[in-house]
Amino acid sequence: MVLFESVLTLLLVAIVLLQVSRKVSVPYPTMLAFAGVVVAALPWAPTIGIDPQLALALFIAPALLDAAFDLPPREVRREWLALVALAAVAVLLTTGVVAWVGVVWGAMPLAAAVALGAIVAPPDAAAASAMLGRFALPRRTVAVLKGESLLNDAVALLVFGAAVGATSPHVSLSHLVPELALAAPGGVLFGFVTARLYLVVSRPMAGTLGATLFQFVTTFGVWVLAERLHVSAVLAVVAYAMTVARIAPERTRPRDRVHSYAVWEAAVFLLNVLAFLLVGLQARAIVTRLHSVELWHALRFAGLVLLSVVLVRLAWVMLFNQLRRRLGKWLGETQPPSVAQGLVVAWCGMRGLVTLAGALALPDAFPARDLVVLSALGVVLGTLIVQGLTLGPLIKSLRFPPDPSLARELSEGRLALLETALGHLEGRDEDAATRLRDLYYDERGVVERGEEPRAVSEVDRLRRELLAKKRTRLAALRRHGAIGDDVFHLLEQELDWAELAATPADDAELIEG
Repeated sequence: MVLFESVLTLLLVAIVLLQVSRKVSVPYPTMLAFAGVVVAALPWAPTIGIDPQLALALFIAPALLDAAFDLPPREVRREWLALVALAAVAVLLTTGVVAWVGVVWGAMPLAAAVALGAIVAPPDAAAASAMLGRFALPRRTVAVLKGESLLNDAVALLVFGAAVGATSPHVSLSHLVPELALAAPGGVLFGFVTARLYLVVSRPMAGTLGATLFQFVTTFGVWVLAERLHVSAVLAVVAYAMTVARIAPERTRPRDRVHSYAVWEAAVFLLNVLAFLLVGLQARAIVTRLHSVELWHALRFAGLVLLSVVLVRLAWVMLFNQLRRRLGKWLGETQPPSVAQGLVVAWCGMRGLVTLAGALALPDAFPARDLVVLSALGVVLGTLIVQGLTLGPLIKSLRFPPDPSLARELSEGRLALLETALGHLEGRDEDAATRLRDLYYDERGVVERGEEPRAVSEVDRLRRELLAKKRTRLAALRRHGAIGDDVFHLLEQELDWAELAATPADDAELIEG
């Protein structure tokens, strides 16, 4: 019950702080980090642990699924060079430098130092996306950051698994190396196969609550089965999600999609809250049992790890940016990444859920576990506070030129859809077809001017105004007993869908906080 009360307290604090984050343009994970530490420091907060295997499955699988839905395979092919540099090379460089710091300055065993490096190496997508969505950045930069945050988890967790396995007396190098070599391709193949099976099995469930529950079962099931088969659970979930995201939209009804997206957004957010609380609780337990000398040594070491993580990413990304610009000129690339783009990518190194989950996934008997957990929390807090609070001013100071490609493609897509509808109405002269044809011609004129039809349409504006009047009347009918609650909710749902159809996309989007 005490844990439940702590989670409720943290949720309440997080909700309040999220309203502040929206006002001051601070990434919401920064506020979550602050809230988690505050609640964990409360005197009545419990001391609890979590099963290491459960930590990775519980926190990483849903976050990967949520992120993978937004990364199409063509983006991976288009930006493969940048993704390799960030998702593989940057992670391995960071792991190596942090491992060296751990051995030399933390007197840690090599395997424990490597595990620490792998834990703090991958940046978090949610932290960067929460801020980047508020600024008009080049689409290419945003796509690279999203792709990196998805693929670097796989590299980092493969190294993490090898480091943790190396500390076990029951695991030999002769067994570990072949297993790691097969983990990546095996995970991709397993994820693809399970996605195809899911698409077949879930089809009869369309339109039911069971369909959404089955999404959770299969997502966690893919992770658990991949672990049992000794293939990469991260890549299995990524391949599963990307396959489903490419095929399922054509088979999914709008109501199911809206419901599913809302449930997943809430679930991932809740897991972020829980992860910050659990790591904060573990850190508090560690701090209370350390002597003052040991504590100051741990804090200094955590600061050194934080500095290493930030500097390695900054140095490597800017070096790669220069190499890419020179290579782009040699290959005749028309738009090589600018120095400003490289600087933003380098500074988008906030750590979050993956680092927290990695710290929670360490076995209790892991060498130097307390030092690793404190360092991981220090890196998360440090990057979220320092980089999270300065990323917005940095982007503003760089003054990126507007990227018209998104608006252009959006207009082209809308025009294509309208032309399809008008073509289907060609030759039909019934009243309904005539009215729709006139409406679509009006929308086409709006789209050709580069505007969103529902944002400027007087018809939609009037429709929203009338819907508000209808809602007032509907509430009065129920209040006076003219209709029952069952009728009220059915009519309310009709008004909801009608309002969504008349609302601009930006206003209908669900945001954190």
